[in-house]
This record gives sequence, structure tokens and C-alpha cells, in this order.
Amino acid sequence: MSYIEIYKKWLNDPYFDDATKAELLSISDNEKEIEERFYRDLEFGTGGLRGIIGAGTNRMNRYVVRKASQGLANFLLKSNKAPSVVIAYDSRHMSREFAVESACVFARNGIKTYLFDELRPTPELSFAVRHLKCDAGIVITASHNPKEYNGYKVYGKDGGQIPLDLSNAILEEINAIDDITSIQVMDFERAVQGGLIEIIGMEVDDAYISALKTLSVTKLPAGFLDGCKIIYTPLHGSGNKPVRRILKETGFNSVYVVPEQENPDPDFSTVKYPNPEEKSVFELAIRMAREKDVELIIGTDPDCDRVGIVVRDKSGDYITLTGNQTGCLLMEYILSNLSEQGKMPENPFVVKTIVTTELARKIADAYNVKLIEVLTGFKFIGEQILLRDEQGDENFVFGFEESYGYLAGTYARDKDAVVASMLIAEMFAWYKSKGLTLYDALIKLFEKYGYAREALDSFTLKGKEGLEKIQNAMAVLREEMPERFGDTVIKAVRDYKTGFRTDMKTCRKEALTLPKSNVLYYETDEGFWFCIRPSGTEPKIKIYYGVSGSSGEASEKALCILRDNVLSKLKPLLE
Repeated sequence: MSYIEIYKKWLNDPYFDDATKAELLSISDNEKEIEERFYRDLEFGTGGLRGIIGAGTNRMNRYVVRKASQGLANFLLKSNKAPSVVIAYDSRHMSREFAVESACVFARNGIKTYLFDELRPTPELSFAVRHLKCDAGIVITASHNPKEYNGYKVYGKDGGQIPLDLSNAILEEINAIDDITSIQVMDFERAVQGGLIEIIGMEVDDAYISALKTLSVTKLPAGFLDGCKIIYTPLHGSGNKPVRRILKETGFNSVYVVPEQENPDPDFSTVKYPNPEEKSVFELAIRMAREKDVELIIGTDPDCDRVGIVVRDKSGDYITLTGNQTGCLLMEYILSNLSEQGKMPENPFVVKTIVTTELARKIADAYNVKLIEVLTGFKFIGEQILLRDEQGDENFVFGFEESYGYLAGTYARDKDAVVASMLIAEMFAWYKSKGLTLYDALIKLFEKYGYAREALDSFTLKGKEGLEKIQNAMAVLREEMPERFGDTVIKAVRDYKTGFRTDMKTCRKEALTLPKSNVLYYETDEGFWFCIRPSGTEPKIKIYYGVSGSSGEASEKALCILRDNVLSKLKPLLE
């Protein structure tokens, strides 16, 4: 059917509720908007679904969620005699409703479903899958996206985000559903009474927090910890209860929560975007920190899988650390202490993504720890835990990505802002006991390993036209294979879509070992790098940069030059 025919079916079929029909009637004279909502089905990728909330096949709504859930149910029933699923959700608009819709679809298919009684962090869902011995997990969240978005992330029985082969198999089942109106749901109360839906809560919380506390690296006297004051903000999301609990239970009693951002709020009314990568989200926290003379601010995103920190520098100003800086500080803290204490496991390894700072490699080398590099996306870090820790003789210690995601331990298979908040607080106290701030620690890190600098440029091109421009830009770069971007000379190009690294001087090609992905990674003559990749969840293209220098000033200058040269080539391709 054409998008107009599908629109009319949604408008007239009794299967769809009155609110949906009213929303669609309101755009009846806007054909471009109708096309945007119905020209395709919302894409089910390796992470599941993510999109703008609203009526239409290309939007997040209860019917699209039903279809995804029915496809997942069909997949599970083909490979399991009595499958079970656990579902969590965050504070976004429709999160609870989408979670219930999913549970009711599974119940109708005879699948046992565990549903959290209220919002929970994404990493607790990852933990719960294995804790409850489920075959799959779902979390309803759009992570740090703007308020108009929501999402549907699927996890496998190992607690990790589903890999490509499973997502493709689930997608086949979803696509096999010809008529969305054929999907039926069980009444929620009936399903609960019949035991097909079980409401869960405190027991899983307790097990999750207990697992986290085993990952503590250093212990300091309670009296000293009382003097370690911290400001925390959950940014209106699911981190409020678990983060405060883990900090309290590990001895941090001087934690102040930003009151305006404490409670769940789907509109994220105090921030433009609930993203701890943005310094603006910390304005209220910084004001509070000045009033209370606090050196450390911790902030988590709505589903509490990402964490950002703000520290005080030598001049008394509050600066936001990058994900790379926080990750390297944590890696140095964990590895140095495990080494000093004689607690480093045999055959240890750490993991980073290809767009994460090369400083991590230098830290790992300093402690004779193997570093594994993976594609962008924390699911690939989770895969390494399964492959190397559970199935081999190597032991996972720490993994992180530049986008504020960190994980220590193997209890979960996804980034965890709860355990990261605990380790950040602990690291802060440990350096404080030595007369150092976290800013001091960062400078010492640079002095030891080199002044690394990274940056990210991101361009959002909305709608169908935007996606086409992004696809065209990537195609042009592959076809032209430019030897330079402005004055930046390219040494080699890694094309993860074709699976080859090309030496630009010799034209020699060597096979890459990572899975294929629509990513171009450029190595420069100066030993710097930049990487271009479209987002897998949004109509967005991202450019990552990495340089290193003998001083902060030298690396900043090199970074500015690199960015200018890259954008001079890329921007015209996106116009």
C-alpha cells in the first residue's frame, strides 16, 4: 500500500483508538507530514526502535510497539519451549504505557513476563535478564534524546543488547506481520491475576546493588568520606533512587541532590536536552555546588546508563569533563589500585570503541593489560565480556566509550551509570585523601601519558531528505577516497563497510577484523585520527577527532586545525 492508503487505514479502522485518529485528522491537509509518518515502518535496528512519539508507522506509538513485541514473541517461541521476558522503563512520555503494551502482547502469546513496578535504570534491566534467567529483556527508553522521543531496546539472554544476527532474525518476524490490526493483547489485570505478568521490584534492586558493591576498589574511613561532599542530579530520570542508594551504602553521606531535577519529569523541564554531555544541564548543580563549596558534581541521563561529571579547577571554576577524560581517569584509578593491591586478575583486559581516545591504550599498556577495540556501541563491549570472560580464560576489568558510558564488572552487559557513579565518588575520595582534586589527577594523567584531546561534531538533517543527504555524503567519500581534507594529509583509511584498511601511499589493502559497519576512519600523517559515521538511531552524522601533543595548548591548536580541515570537505556534501 502507498503511504496515503496506510494513513487512511489508520484513520478509519476501528482497531485504532480515538486519540490516534484525532491526531491523524489534525494533519489531513499536510501531505508532507503524512508522508513523513507513513512512508516507511520505524526501523528496527540492532538496538531496537527509537523515534518521535506520535501516530504513524514511522513513529513511536502503542501499535508500533505491539508489532515489535509480536515479532519478538514469534522469534522467542520458535527457539524456546517456555520463554520469559523482563521489561523496564524510564521516565519519558508513554514509557509506562509502552511497557504495559509489550507485556500484554507477550501475555497473549503465553510468554511469562516480569514487569518492574516503576522506572528503573537500563543497566538494572541488563542485570535482571540473567538474574531472573529470562530469554530476553526490553527497556522502554530513548536514552538522552529530546523529550519528544522514546525507544524500545531489546536485550538477549546474556543481558547484552542483541547482536546483528538476532536483530535481523527478529526483524524478519516483524516484517512477516502483514496486518498490524491482527495483533491482539491480553487485558493487563487478567494477565497479572493469571501469573503471565509478574510485577517485580525490591528483590531485584537488592541483588543489583549487592553486585555493584563488590566492585569497590578502595576503602577509606567513614569519617573521611563524610567530608567528601558531592552534588548529584538524575536529570529528571531513573537514577535518583539507585545512585543515591549506592553512594549511601558505600559511605558517602554528604550527597546533595538538585531539588529541581530530583523527581521524574517526562518534559525534562529544567534542561533543553537531558544529556550529561552538555554542560548546560549542570547549571543548577553548579550554582548549588558554589553555595555549598562542593568540588564534584555527578549527573546521569534519563535511563541512567550515562554519567557526566563536573569538577573544580585550580582557579575555582567548574569544568565539565569529557567522556574520554572521565573514562581514562577511571581506568587509571582502577588499574593502578588493582596492581598495587596485587588484585589484578589473570589475563586482564579492557575494552574501548574505535572512536574512544587512544590515551586508553597507553594506560592499558602501562599496566600490561590487554586492550580490545570494538565498533561504536556499548553492545560490542558487552559482547567481549561474553566471548572472553565467560567463554575463555581472560578477565574483563573495565570498558568505556567516549559518549559517557562506563562499565566495571560482569554483572551487566551494558554501560552503567550507577556503578560508574560509585567508582567516580570513590576515586574522588581516594585522590582527596592524597591532597589532590580530580582536576589535579587529570593533569597528572596528561603529564604521564601525553595531552590527548578529542572532539565531536554532529549534524542532524531531519526527515527523509536528511537521511538521503547523509547517505550521499558517505557514498561520495567512498567513491572519491580523498588523499587530503584541506591541509590534512591522509595516511590510511579504514572502511568498516567494505572491511578493508587502505594505505593511501602504497594503495595496499589489509582486511579489518571487526564486523562490517557504515564507518570511515581516517589516520593522518601527524599520527592523529578522525572518524565519520551516521548515527544508527537518528538522522544524524557524527565526526569524531583525536589528537595528542606535548602540552594542552599544542593539542588544542592541532585539534582546531584538524576540525577546520575536515569540515571544509564534509559540510558542502551535506548542503
